Amino acid sequence: MDLKSSIQESINLKQLLLSQDTLMQNLQNIIELLSLKLQVGNQVFLCGNGGSAADSLHLAAEFSGRFYLNRKALPVEALNVNMAAITAISNDYGFEEVYARMLESKAKAGDVLWVLSTSGTSPNIIRAAHKAKEMGVELIAFTGEKASLLDELAQFLVKIPSETTPRIQECHLLLGHIICEWVEKKIFPNGNTTN
Repeated sequence: MDLKSSIQESINLKQLLLSQDTLMQNLQNIIELLSLKLQVGNQVFLCGNGGSAADSLHLAAEFSGRFYLNRKALPVEALNVNMAAITAISNDYGFEEVYARMLESKAKAGDVLWVLSTSGTSPNIIRAAHKAKEMGVELIAFTGEKASLLDELAQFLVKIPSETTPRIQECHLLLGHIICEWVEKKIFPNGNTTN
């Protein structure tokens, strides 16, 4: 077993991110967007499937709990937390409608939907993206390198230059943490506060 090669593959992809000027600019734009939206009282919703659903939960917790600072909770929620709603919607409308219906029940124009999809082709994620557009909800999409409908639908797009699901997910979480860190710094420039 060459365990080091798996670690090196992850390192190589992260090093490649540093040379992706468009990706870095989009990351800065997302930080600006989320900082502004959260400061004026808008909400942010995340969603994904499988590992990306877990990453959605993780990132939402960083915002609503804390990242580095003891500060006011920020209104960020993962749409995949309510299992009763997920199973009811899936049963009554089909799994492809699950996030669109949940977004419709919670979001308002001006809010933000942040989707994580390594393929960019999951029907429930695409349907949620369309619902966001219908509702005037801004869309951030984190995907892999393959072209998808999310490339056209998202106002803010981060494409990881890989087709390997675990490596893409690792980068999604890395960049999500960076976004959490800098949004927190921008909203709370004076450091630890609970006001």
